[in-house]
Parts: sequence; structure tokens; C-alpha cells
Amino acid sequence: MSSTPSDSNASLIEFDKVNKWYGDGLHVLRDIELSVRGGERLVICGPSGSGKSTLLRCVNALEDYQEGRLTVAGHLLGDDLKSIEAVRRQVGMVFQQFNLFPHLTVLENLTLAPVWVAGVSPAAAREQAMAQLERVRIAEQADKYPLQLSGGQQQRVAIARALCLKPRIMLFDEPTSALDPEMVKEVLDVMVDLAGQGMTLLCVTHEMGFARAVADRIVFMDEGQVMEEGTPQDFFSSPQTERGRDFLSKLLER
Repeated sequence: MSSTPSDSNASLIEFDKVNKWYGDGLHVLRDIELSVRGGERLVICGPSGSGKSTLLRCVNALEDYQEGRLTVAGHLLGDDLKSIEAVRRQVGMVFQQFNLFPHLTVLENLTLAPVWVAGVSPAAAREQAMAQLERVRIAEQADKYPLQLSGGQQQRVAIARALCLKPRIMLFDEPTSALDPEMVKEVLDVMVDLAGQGMTLLCVTHEMGFARAVADRIVFMDEGQVMEEGTPQDFFSSPQTERGRDFLSKLLER
């Protein structure tokens, strides 16, 4: 169960009839069947409350599930803490809010986990952090505090922080939803760069321009179910379900 997929065609994430409830009545994920290959770029879209973020958070065990099987990077996610820890070492996540420590500088935010969680030396962690800040084009802000930065800059710092643990998989949960419109592009540009470097990406977003440009596959969810999936061209030109057509028509009206 601890084997690691070595080939880009291998399934890196596998949902097998996964179900999740909140409490006794709210069925938020319904028989999810979904496979993600290494290096694949998946965009998950759908109306609010459709289960998109919950599905994403299950991948790194921020949410548990009650039925089915979820395997990530060869590890079956369940109650085994060792498997959860092994998965979290390989999965980075960027949230809607930036979740940066306001009392630490940008550089200190990036070096904290590598030093205290991964056991990297402070010098190596600093070198790695600067490399990731260069990667997201914000190295000149290393000594500033988060509140001295714009929202777009803070989100790029959050992406760099996730990359410092060298994940195989990156999860993005509506990473631009808390940003002013003029800051959205700078974050999406960084995500496009990551996608071009072969990183496995799962992104929940309503940024359909990004989805068209970057996704290998679109997954459309509604009421806790995967309603349809396909290439961006297929989804945007000829969605297969009435709910998909309705969702796209409402986006186009904005």
C-alpha cells in the first residue's frame, strides 16, 4: 500500500465510491468515482454547495469520509495516522484565505514547516524558500510581513510556502476568490507556470478562462456528485447534462 506511482500515466489519486456525510442528514459526497494521473491538471467546478471543496479537502485528510476508498500516492486514507502523515508530506494546499502568520516575515513563514516538520537545516530551508519566492516572482518581499503585501502577493507567498515541502500534488481551493479583480491575474499566472512544469494540480475555481487554458480535464459537480467530466473543449462547447449547461449559461451572464 506504500508503493509510489512512478509513471505519469499511473493513477496518483483514486476515489472509489467515496461517500461523506455531515451529521446524520447532509450527504455532501455521493459515490464519488474519480481517478487522477500523475502530472494531470484537473479543474473542479460547479455551483456553491456542490461538494467541490469537500472533495479537495479529502485528498489530504482535512476531511474524513465514511464509505468507499480513497488512495493518494499509494496510501489508503482512513484512520491510519502514518498514511495520513505520508500523504500530507506529498500534498500541498492553497486555501481561499492566505493563512499566513502575521507576526512572521514572508521568509519566516516559508521556512517554518521545512525546519520544524521536515527537519531541514535553517540554512537549507532559507535557500529553498528564496528559490520558491523567485519561482512565484516575489523574492524582493522576503523580509516584509504579510500585512505589508497586497492580497495577490500574499496568495503567491502562500503558494511558495506550500511548494517548500516539495509536494507531488498541489490542491487549490478557490485561490482567487478573496482577491480584488486586478490581483487575480498575478496569482493565475503563477498557477499557469506550475501547470507548465508538470505538477499534478487539482483546482476548485470559477475562473473558467484559467480552466480553458490549463486543465487537462474538467470535473463538474452538483449536489455532491460528479455530474460529468471531460476535456475543456468538450465541456465548454457541449456539456452533457442540463445542470452543466445551466451552470455555464449563468457564468456567461456575469
